[in-house]
Amino acid sequence: MNREDIKRILPHREPMLLVDEAYLGEDEKAHGKYTVRGDEFFVQGHFPDAPVVPGVILCEMASQSSCALTAEQLGDKLPLFAGMNNVRFKTPVRPGDTVEFTCELKRKIASCIIINAEGKVNGKLCVSGEFTFFLVDKKAVAGD
Repeated sequence: MNREDIKRILPHREPMLLVDEAYLGEDEKAHGKYTVRGDEFFVQGHFPDAPVVPGVILCEMASQSSCALTAEQLGDKLPLFAGMNNVRFKTPVRPGDTVEFTCELKRKIASCIIINAEGKVNGKLCVSGEFTFFLVDKKAVAGD
């Protein structure tokens, strides 16, 4: 899936759409990719003389990369973060880097989805963790 295909699944839009391409592999894992251009809001001030992608943004990239796992379940639902466990940051991600994510469904309990994800740049681990989401009705979030 390219960005336009992803927009049909995820509610995120620029500047918070943080996955360039994603697909569900034969291994039943979601694979996603994002190339850091350097003009993104999150690197402009983090840090001016040595720009690196903030860890929380890497977590968001990993989570959005899992969209191929949850595409059929989203529908009128929004995936909202419910928790993060065992998140580790191993190496910095800088402008020009392409982060490749692998996401695996750990379990699904009612409207709760738990995934394991890891992101690598040039084969080197930069982020890993377990991410939990609740699928919530869009109308409930919008206040309708």
